[in-house]
Amino acid sequence: MTATAPATTGAVAGAPSADRAAQLVARAVTGTAPTTVEMTAPFTGAPIVSLPQIDDPDVRRAFARARVAQQEWAARPVAERAKVMLRLHDLVLARQEEALDLMQVETGKSRLDAYDEVAVTAMTAAYYGRKAAKLLAPRRKAGALPVFTRTTEVRHPKGVVAMISPWNYPLALTGMDAIPALVAGNALVQKPDNQTALTALWLHELASEAGLPEHVWQIVLGRGSKIGGALIEEADYLGFTGSTETGKNLAAQAAALLTSYSMELGGKNPMIVLPDADVDKTAAGAVTACFSSAGQLCVSVERIYVHESIRASFVQAFADRTKALKLGADLDYSADMGSLTSAEQLATITAHVDDARAKGATVLAGGKPRPDVGPLFYEPTILTGVREGMTLHKEETFGPVVSVYGYTDVDDAVARANDTRYGLNASVWTRDRRAGERVAARIHAGTVNVNDGFGAAFGSLDAPMGGMGDSGVGRRNGAEGLLKYTEVQTIAAQRVVPLRPTRAIPTTLWTKGLTLGLKALKRIPR
Repeated sequence: MTATAPATTGAVAGAPSADRAAQLVARAVTGTAPTTVEMTAPFTGAPIVSLPQIDDPDVRRAFARARVAQQEWAARPVAERAKVMLRLHDLVLARQEEALDLMQVETGKSRLDAYDEVAVTAMTAAYYGRKAAKLLAPRRKAGALPVFTRTTEVRHPKGVVAMISPWNYPLALTGMDAIPALVAGNALVQKPDNQTALTALWLHELASEAGLPEHVWQIVLGRGSKIGGALIEEADYLGFTGSTETGKNLAAQAAALLTSYSMELGGKNPMIVLPDADVDKTAAGAVTACFSSAGQLCVSVERIYVHESIRASFVQAFADRTKALKLGADLDYSADMGSLTSAEQLATITAHVDDARAKGATVLAGGKPRPDVGPLFYEPTILTGVREGMTLHKEETFGPVVSVYGYTDVDDAVARANDTRYGLNASVWTRDRRAGERVAARIHAGTVNVNDGFGAAFGSLDAPMGGMGDSGVGRRNGAEGLLKYTEVQTIAAQRVVPLRPTRAIPTTLWTKGLTLGLKALKRIPR
């Protein structure tokens, strides 16, 4: 396993200049008496930027501004709001180099993994820029009485959406949620993670350049313990991406206020390799599925079930490819895998692997930190012999660690894949696509990819994405990813024939006539 360390120890190559960082930070909501926190680069541990932290009253003032701005924004035609998103698409692609640097500096991920975020953000802006007007248009519905009842479904924005974003995919998960919320006519108050706030502020800057009015999207920085209450209490809708435990706590608070929400939470994602799978292609796919963004991806694979007839050859090919991965901190496309993002993640991953090893698991590749490369690097790791009682058997690791298991019966593999409280993503590998789709339909997960780890479903923006069980509530992407940010209203206009008898018509005659009409309606295509 090759590795390259940062060119200058203690420096942060690619970090924005002091003036540029100040420009971005100035876009965040200003507090009356802010404190500051210093963010450091995962590659080196050196400081990146000092961020202002605001308090509860500051957040509530941001919501007050947002409510005023939202009225004007919602009054604009959908097509006009959509044009802002199409311009944002162009700006994201044109200015991607700065975003790639920011994401590498703030998260420690490889440049290719950062580019995935650029691509999906641009795709999201283009998708909703093209589709929003049609999806949000009034729709005729079958009325109570054909011809005589005209029924229309109308969509209104929720109002002001609160969005709490994670550190692991700071551009993609900001764009994939902010873009549909905004194009639906809402205002947005976002709390990104401090670690990756500059990336969110960068997209905010581009949205302003694309024509988004002031105060329609505001970014607040602070600890959840300080400002989380205001975010939930002031919001008309809550969007959250993060851990299952935090999500459950937020859901309880939102439920007490009857505030609707959507959440993407944790996962312990399985991959099933069928006996006819191409071993080399599957091994290559497993490397991407397990180790992209150093495994700090909600849809990453952490469990692989391989048919015994090809298990030995797959494990060998997978281990060889994993050992050949290049770790690095360079701001180019030379590294296959980057760093972890925080010391907390490094501690969790180390504890999970050490616990499994101590209880009898075998490490086939990786299995240790790499401080020679950078303070938060950990080798991509493959284990076998993982069993009940080991922490990583059932608990999400959220790092570059995967366990490989054998099976002889597909029914058993599906049952073991489903033996989890989570249900976010899954993967099936086979030469027979139809057989793979049949197995996929049996897996308890919001998205299942056939002959891919996660990208096929993640990038299919016309289809919904989200979790079952403890992996979340609601969906992003597709029509559902936009319509969840709206309140649906039914307008029904009655004409000519009333729905109750008039004084001129006896009630018994009316009900008999209506009964005959209902029988006839059953035979008419609606």
